[in-house]
Amino acid sequence: MNEAETRAEHIDPSLKAAGWGVVEGSRIRREYPITLGRIEGHGKRGKALTADYILEFRNTKLAVVEAKAWDKPLTEGVAQAKDYAGKLSIRFTYSTNGQGIYGIDMETGVEGELPLYPTPDELWDLTFATQNAWRDRFAAVPFEDRGGYFQGRYYQDIAIERVLQAITDHQQRILLTLATGTGKTFIAFQIAWKLFHSRWNLTDWQKESEPTRRPRILFLADRNILADQAYNAFQPSPKMHWYGLHRMRSRRRARCRRTVACSSPSSRPS
Repeated sequence: MNEAETRAEHIDPSLKAAGWGVVEGSRIRREYPITLGRIEGHGKRGKALTADYILEFRNTKLAVVEAKAWDKPLTEGVAQAKDYAGKLSIRFTYSTNGQGIYGIDMETGVEGELPLYPTPDELWDLTFATQNAWRDRFAAVPFEDRGGYFQGRYYQDIAIERVLQAITDHQQRILLTLATGTGKTFIAFQIAWKLFHSRWNLTDWQKESEPTRRPRILFLADRNILADQAYNAFQPSPKMHWYGLHRMRSRRRARCRRTVACSSPSSRPS
């Protein structure tokens, strides 16, 4: 039995039995692309990295599953499973040949055979031991993909999740440092998207009650071209309601605007 048959006849039914793809809010992402492969020059790339399964619940990646053929050893895929989980910054990862399940906790280092896959709720509780109202609100807002073509790279998703985690931990100051061309505007957009639609704001941030209003967001750049780029990225579509996206080109106040993109010469690095 080859890998494709093993997945179809044994692994997929086991995941379904645990509630993946069945429980509301859960999703199985098959053949999940991680990287396109290392650039080797002359228009060539190295082997692309693709995870067999990513288990998602409440718009959050919770586990990697690496599948091998029925006649392969159970631990054949452990190295790959750990590698993919490390790159994606996912705590739980599994290797399986359809006959058994070998689980690894990347945080504690505990690993061993398991009788069943954890359910979506069980895996959520294992990943997030303590409850947090803002984490739940952020998780309820899916990333905006604009019909599938606006997809993030794995390190962008990690950056976004770490910023949101810092916010849920009530950190007052957060700094993200990324190289040129790594998609900082995309990251800023997705963070703003989550904050805006979860109604995060400074007034309600420290309270236990439900938030009462949407935040006002300023995207400040040191050059007009960067502010224009952000403004275009944030442009509303029929699915995107920003309630007043504005490109400010002077010192006048942008009244009654929720999201403002502007440039400031004083913010240029010296």
